[in-house]
Amino acid sequence: MTDYKDTINLPRTAFPMRANLPQREPQMLKAWEENDVYGEIRRAAAGRPIFVLHDGPPYANGTIHLGTAVNKILKDIIVKCRTLAGFDAPYIPGWDCHGLPIELNVEKKKGKVGHKLDATAFRQACRDYAWRQLERQRTDFKRLGVLGDWDHPYLTMDPRYEAEQLRGFATILERGHVYKGYKPVHWCLDCRSALAEAEVEYKDKTSTAIDVRFPVVEVDDLLSRMGIALVDRPPAAVPIWTTTTWTLPGNQGVTLNADLHYSLLRVNLNGADELLLVASPMVEDVAKRYGASSFESVGDVKGEALSGLKLKHPFYERVVPVVLGDHVTTEAGTGAVHTAPGHGHEDFDMGLRFNLPLDNPVDGEGKFRPDTPEVGGAHIYPAEEQIRKLLRQHGALLHEEPFQHSYPHCWRHRTPVIFRATPQWFIGLEQAGLRDAALAAIKDVQFTPSWGEQRIEGMVANRPDWCISRQRSWGVPIALFIHKDTGELHPRSPDLLRQVADRVAEQSIDAWFDLDPADLLGDEADQYDKVTDIMDVWVDSGMSHHAVPALFPPMDMPVDLYLEGSDQHRGWFQSSLLTSVAMRGRAPYKGVLTHGFTVDQNGHKMSKSLGNTVAPQDIVKDKGADVLRLWVAATDYRGEIYFSDEILTRTADSYRRMRNTQRFLLGNLHGFTIGADDVPVAEMVWLDRWALARAAALQAEIVAHYERYEFHPIYQKIHNFCILDLGGFYLDVIKDRLYTTGAASHARRSAQTAIYHIAEAMVRWIAPILSFTAEEIWQALPGERGGTVFTQTWYELPHVDLMASPVDWDIVLNVREVVAKELEALRGAGKIGAPLEARVEVHGGESLAAMLAALQEELRFLFITSAATVQVVHQAPASGAHGQLPSGEDFWVVAEPAAAPKCVRCWHRRDDVGSHGEHPELCGRCVANVAGEGETRRFA
Repeated sequence: MTDYKDTINLPRTAFPMRANLPQREPQMLKAWEENDVYGEIRRAAAGRPIFVLHDGPPYANGTIHLGTAVNKILKDIIVKCRTLAGFDAPYIPGWDCHGLPIELNVEKKKGKVGHKLDATAFRQACRDYAWRQLERQRTDFKRLGVLGDWDHPYLTMDPRYEAEQLRGFATILERGHVYKGYKPVHWCLDCRSALAEAEVEYKDKTSTAIDVRFPVVEVDDLLSRMGIALVDRPPAAVPIWTTTTWTLPGNQGVTLNADLHYSLLRVNLNGADELLLVASPMVEDVAKRYGASSFESVGDVKGEALSGLKLKHPFYERVVPVVLGDHVTTEAGTGAVHTAPGHGHEDFDMGLRFNLPLDNPVDGEGKFRPDTPEVGGAHIYPAEEQIRKLLRQHGALLHEEPFQHSYPHCWRHRTPVIFRATPQWFIGLEQAGLRDAALAAIKDVQFTPSWGEQRIEGMVANRPDWCISRQRSWGVPIALFIHKDTGELHPRSPDLLRQVADRVAEQSIDAWFDLDPADLLGDEADQYDKVTDIMDVWVDSGMSHHAVPALFPPMDMPVDLYLEGSDQHRGWFQSSLLTSVAMRGRAPYKGVLTHGFTVDQNGHKMSKSLGNTVAPQDIVKDKGADVLRLWVAATDYRGEIYFSDEILTRTADSYRRMRNTQRFLLGNLHGFTIGADDVPVAEMVWLDRWALARAAALQAEIVAHYERYEFHPIYQKIHNFCILDLGGFYLDVIKDRLYTTGAASHARRSAQTAIYHIAEAMVRWIAPILSFTAEEIWQALPGERGGTVFTQTWYELPHVDLMASPVDWDIVLNVREVVAKELEALRGAGKIGAPLEARVEVHGGESLAAMLAALQEELRFLFITSAATVQVVHQAPASGAHGQLPSGEDFWVVAEPAAAPKCVRCWHRRDDVGSHGEHPELCGRCVANVAGEGETRRFA
């Protein structure tokens, strides 16, 4: 038997079948850094239109997790696809470096400020800690294949950034948006500082709910207001219901709703009659809760008639009034709300409205002030039992029971916060129309998904003023001077802020803390105090729209896109919006994209406490960053992002299929020289033209999806193209042409031309997602491949007019699908092994027969059978598979084993095998190909 192996054009490529990503990717990263690939991209894109995705700074504390990886990969995909779309899309990563978590970590090792370190040394320790954290995170982000200016990130602790933040703050102050106020704020007892709204999350908490009597001072006054007379005068009280026992020492009033009806109940509790004033809709629930042996309503009145009614504090010698407020409802309790102006927004508003004392008896550590009667010096939570004991002693405790409810918690410590009235600095939402201007600015922003607009709109519409001051050490100072006697700001505050900023740019924030006021104020210095508070870190990151363009001039505002998790509608999206509107009257972004949270296969949010977290570093070590990136792209990020080992395994399988398709294309481009061997479109085999047209149509869809930031359809369509259009049809058909025709034959060069164009297009399609693999493919493609795929733009595929084809390729595919079913049936019956062991007949009407007959000898190559013929029939044959065209026309496929001998070179079973003396084992077509005569193909 003659060995014809050397006459076969077998695929040859350096692109390996085994990806070996965990080992190969680090080598590519090293090459990217050595060759300054990011700089190469910037130089190649110079002069193009600018597209800026502004990086929301991750916090420089702790290693990256799966959610962080999702965020950075999505950003990288967008930056790369916008570069391919012809933009100059720089990516400047950033880090949020100030704030409490860093400060607390330093405290654990170094002690609190003033213990082992002075404030300056403590801030330096915080700076050093943040540097170490961001270095770890930077290494992890780069390992994911994220390209950016990693050597020059923006850092909120950079003195130049801190200076720009102060300059921006000066503008906000100048425009009338900043004030100092005494009002309740969320206070974390662990942070020992005020919190912003974005630092608070709501979780369930079980408290002891209590009902407390507030005795009526003058029962006759109550009865008179209600227009009733009673022969006897049992004691009367207004019961309140609360879940925060510790706030009762701060009580200064009881609030009713002016529009609610209230009933005066005569109840018998523990054998004695008394009168209780309760909201009428709640009478039955209240009586049942108190265990009243009997009760009756002796009168009814609207709340407005009871304004000013005097009550006794339940355990202090204090008279408190009834006041009226719209926040009182009948959802829970009694319809009467205990009001402590120092411990709640609504309570504080009632205090201002009705001139109640605004006293706050609780200090920053959660202890009652020493001068607080009965509980002075006690911590609020242990003191609750002490307070309930006082209530019992005074006969004021009506009922107590455990109660589960939603309660604000510190997002860092996961511990309950308290409301505590303190002097703080605020950005006022009503000051100079900031709220209305922010709501108007939202209308000019494109939100993805669209529901993001309503989400942030509702939050801005309903949020209180922004408390921007913190009583800590590690942060940008609120660099203001206030008059010692009047408490007023220095009249030149904006200018002074800018002078401080100049010093901070040179010396860091220490310049403010070390500043002698006389250096700026001269003779006025002894009249003013320096503010020692620092800014909320949300001001730091929220001011990046101002600071980053000042430090990186190519960036300008508003940027094209902000991209973060859905929690940032109340965080960075909002802080950026408010500061930008306060400074410029417009949003800092044209678009906002939101992604969901990572969850496990059961839909549970990933958390260390549940033990369901997966480290991206482990995934990268095991399967490679490109598999992780493919998982991100394959998921609809707009909702929850599901992750499991099973999902990752499926993703890895998909990656392998796509890689193998690329390898087939590259392997069959061996010996193909661009410009010398490519065939003009008008001279290409029609099937090759069809493949180019299909690729061009798909590219249009892919580019449109990238434009809309829709990545999971891109994954699905590229995957399907590889598996169905290419692997399941086109590549399957052209294998024979690629392998068995002459190396330089027109038939082979036509196929190579098509797969070359497809490979050039596809490497760009996948580059934003499978970045390492795309770069590997780029270097393996024919021709001089200097540089990187990331400097390229979308490939311009040759135009193909399929309307000129005498063959309707959709019908061919339709018929081929039925042929495949019939061949599978033959194989299942054990009559054939491979499709080339069969011959088929297609039976159909005149139009189908005429169209397929035009394919002539080439029909068998499309079906991958040894023979294929067409017959005109109008009724079903005795056997065979039935099919139907889109027009409704029926056709049938009949298949049977081919009886002809097998050609050892092409494996087709042909009658002319053995008829050529020199090559008795070959068919006539192979004889001609071996002789170098080649063959002509028109269709397949």
